[in-house]
Amino acid sequence: MAQNTQTKGKKSALEGEGSYSATRKYNEGLAKHQKQANVDELAKRARKAVEGPEGGELRRAEAQGKRGPRR
Repeated sequence: MAQNTQTKGKKSALEGEGSYSATRKYNEGLAKHQKQANVDELAKRARKAVEGPEGGELRRAEAQGKRGPRR
């Protein structure tokens, strides 16, 4: 049963799962990053990291992320 986030016109501080304010904040941050980020430079840095000494650790972390959460 879903909780009503408003009571008599007042917004509740408790939003629970699916927090609208957290989603809004995330989306705003993502849009800001997309406008300001130098994607080509970030891609070059990522390639150097994967091909460099930390590459093995990065590939293991990627594989673990693809497997999903432990059960």
